[in-house]
Amino acid sequence: MLEPAGRVAMVSGASRGVGRAVAERLSQAGYRISAGLREPRRAPAEWHACRYEAEEPGSAEAWVADTMARFGRVDVLVNAAGINPMARLLDPDETALDALLAVNVKAPMRVIRAAWLHLVASGSGRIVNLASLSGKRVRNDNAGYAMAKAALVSLTQAVRREGWEHGIRATAFCPGFVETDMTAHVTKQPRELMSRPEDVAAVIETLVRLPNTASVAELLLNCRHEDML
Repeated sequence: MLEPAGRVAMVSGASRGVGRAVAERLSQAGYRISAGLREPRRAPAEWHACRYEAEEPGSAEAWVADTMARFGRVDVLVNAAGINPMARLLDPDETALDALLAVNVKAPMRVIRAAWLHLVASGSGRIVNLASLSGKRVRNDNAGYAMAKAALVSLTQAVRREGWEHGIRATAFCPGFVETDMTAHVTKQPRELMSRPEDVAAVIETLVRLPNTASVAELLLNCRHEDML
């Protein structure tokens, strides 16, 4: 297992939900945290808080540059920022679909691009993209969300291919229902029976600490039984 001492982890969406839980978990484990948030003031004092707006041109590059100026290295990138507006297949208005693709696919890609050379320099760079079980199958009306998360899984595979010889290992993490603000509208699954953000964070810590010889391409996590994918 990789020791966290001295290693720097960039975590997007760190103001709440899974992103917050991941940043807290990695910080407690000894990682130095660069948190990407819309409102940096919401981050604890021990984190390096950076303004990061997923849809804003140049925001990813600025976040990476700020992180390098502070720490001089990047070892781990967790893309946890995401949105979930409804985008049905037959909706003529593609505004929600465009936002889903911009935030859930293109934004992680831009951060990866911006951090790439630093992850290569690490020799054991780790990337975890927070995808979803919706990226593996479609079980509700939000076709746009499923499309975006499926694209994020494909992006992760591309990262693995490009980065393998440089020691970069990437995982598409695909949870089902997690008890966060994003699932506040869900009624089909009781909230007390959803996965907890802190449990997701514990799994992600394990993923980023695995050595180069033990790489997980995709990890599916569910709070209820369904057919295996």
